[in-house]
Amino acid sequence: MSGTDQARPQAPQAPTGRVELAITGMTCASCANRIERKLNKMDGVTATVNYATEKAQVDFADGVAPEDLVAQVEKAGYGAALPAPPSRAAGDADEERPESDPVKPLRDRTVISLVLSVPVIAMAMVPALQFTYWQWLSLTLAAPVLVWGALPFHTAAWKNLKQGTATMDTLVSMGTLAAFLWSLYALFFGTAGMPGMVHPFELTVARGDGASNIYLEVAAGVTSFILLGRYFEARSKRRAGAALKALLEMGAKDVAVLRGGTEVRVPVEELAVGDVFVVRPGEKIATDGVVEEGTSAVDMSMLTGESVPVEVAPGAQVAGATVNSGGRITVRATRVGSDTQLAQMARMVEEAQNGKAQIQRLADRVSGVFVPIVILLAAGTLAFWLITGAGAAAAFTAAVAVLIIACPCALGLATPTALMVGTGRGAQMGILIKGPEVLESTRRIDTVVLDKTGTVTTGTMVLSEVHTAEGQDERELLRLAGALEDASEHPIARAIAKGAAQRAGELPAAEDFANQEGLGVQGVVEGHLVLVGRTALLEEWSQRLPEGLRRAKEEAESKGRTAVAVGWDGAARGVLVVSDTVKPTSAEAVRRFRELGLSPVLLTGDNTAVAEAVAAEVGIDRVIAEVLPQDKVAKVRGLQAEGRAVAMVGDGVNDAAALAQADLGLAMGTGTDVAIEAGDLTLVRGDLRAAADAIRLSRRTLRTIKGNLFWAFAYNTAALPLAAAGLLNPMIAGAAMAFSSVFVVGNSLRLRRFRAADPS
Repeated sequence: MSGTDQARPQAPQAPTGRVELAITGMTCASCANRIERKLNKMDGVTATVNYATEKAQVDFADGVAPEDLVAQVEKAGYGAALPAPPSRAAGDADEERPESDPVKPLRDRTVISLVLSVPVIAMAMVPALQFTYWQWLSLTLAAPVLVWGALPFHTAAWKNLKQGTATMDTLVSMGTLAAFLWSLYALFFGTAGMPGMVHPFELTVARGDGASNIYLEVAAGVTSFILLGRYFEARSKRRAGAALKALLEMGAKDVAVLRGGTEVRVPVEELAVGDVFVVRPGEKIATDGVVEEGTSAVDMSMLTGESVPVEVAPGAQVAGATVNSGGRITVRATRVGSDTQLAQMARMVEEAQNGKAQIQRLADRVSGVFVPIVILLAAGTLAFWLITGAGAAAAFTAAVAVLIIACPCALGLATPTALMVGTGRGAQMGILIKGPEVLESTRRIDTVVLDKTGTVTTGTMVLSEVHTAEGQDERELLRLAGALEDASEHPIARAIAKGAAQRAGELPAAEDFANQEGLGVQGVVEGHLVLVGRTALLEEWSQRLPEGLRRAKEEAESKGRTAVAVGWDGAARGVLVVSDTVKPTSAEAVRRFRELGLSPVLLTGDNTAVAEAVAAEVGIDRVIAEVLPQDKVAKVRGLQAEGRAVAMVGDGVNDAAALAQADLGLAMGTGTDVAIEAGDLTLVRGDLRAAADAIRLSRRTLRTIKGNLFWAFAYNTAALPLAAAGLLNPMIAGAAMAFSSVFVVGNSLRLRRFRAADPS
């Protein structure tokens, strides 16, 4: 033991191993805290448990085996599993998914419980439906709901009892069981089972023994409504781990490897360091490597955020999952599997998710005090009336009334109904909110970090400027240059060809087309030998740019734009400028962010000149440029270290980890699946103004949830003294609870009237 004690202080600094456990059985954030405390009590162990992702990230020192960690979690009353081997995880996951879907059993339980509960509630509340022996039909329908439908609550309550704790599950279980058991007493030993018994819906306060009343509608209704809330919670939580899956699925699935001079198509998992593989135009590069043969342009925007494709030649480094936009190349693999840049980014997303603050729901926080008090009050009420000689039936009736009036039916509806209405309205406006945890983040956001490419800008190269030499016709310049570039597959060439066709009409055909490696292209168009590319290409043909064109080229490049020189017949004729254009709505969006009290920051992998030009155009003062994907996470953390609450808006894979690290991640739906899954809010349309609307809607939904929770508690707690005094029978308690639920739903429906700042 002494050796373990000596090693314990060093464990956090120098862990010898790390494992991620999949946790099952958690029903609220307090469960995660309990597991975390249990794990951290072990010598040499530092653990973080994330309720949203249902995972525990554990660092452990020598002397601790992963199996010991699983056993410790199981001692706490929960389930834990070690990660599956890579081959099994990759090969069997798809086959097992239908059987292991955690949402489907809960959905089935919820639907069946609701179907059985609706007629029970209707018969109890509408005297006209109370035919002879209706009470026995109610028992027949309610029994499966209480025994099978509420089984998760009873199981959790028993687990909590063994641990000496109480949660909302405890109150739900006690309240529903008390209502059900008392109904059984009234039916079999009281007068409630007599033929012709009616159950009038009266809001009266009177002392009674309750032997003629049944409360099956309370027991079944509470169970069904709470199950409904749990279902929506589980459905949103299930998506929390989808970012990593989407990220890993971005890579190529198979690859053409050169073996003995012959191309052999193999799964990408079989690639080894040193293998040489072929990448054709339009294909994804299978893994990180070095170009062996060929030249091309590689679209790196998915990983680096760079809007301009990168020219590659023999010796150039390329990354897996990027797209070969140009010619055929061969690549020698230098990193495979978990060592690739893509896999490293996946780990960053996972670490950022696990490092997020665990936002505990308001109802869960209050329940830590509310539940034990209600249980004690119910027990005290029972004891008081027994001591004063009121009789066992009256004492038990009062105690049941206390439990039922405090039973959190409206609390269970407060969050999911507001979330359903708010998210439904958001979906109509192109805004997807992932869950209630997101809403609390929007309340304290004071800084919004904007990615440039695809978020503030279109992310597409376009022909933005045309500069002609003195006396040169602009239409002719566009026709000849566009015709030549139309024969090329390079992204910049495509932008020039498209722009030229739009401005100058139909383009002629090019002949004798040739690509000059690293310089540009040349060919014959309408009898002219046309050159398009770098100034060095034109200078090889003694075609120097005149002073006016040189200044235009330098000015464009100072703003981070791409300038292409054009010449023919022995003279430089013009300069074409290609750039990534700012979206027309971005400046308006920045203004709206400021109105919401947010400070905008532009964060991009592009060079400083480009970033500052874009920032000036849309009205952003602070710019952070030339950052790699891992730097984006560090910059977000740096802003958080300054005491800022940060929202991040992005659309690329390079933004995924930063989106997960930020206090609030907003993903543009026009971007990658990885960014969308890593974000907390998804903006379906590519309009940045939707981000401002999303924050407004989220804050409004959060206020609605808080209002719902306040009134749910207010209705229940205001009636507790009446119930304890024996002046509120359980039927009226159930009616009050039902009314509070109706109020909560009505309050949530007001969110349907939410409108965007700009109706257009």
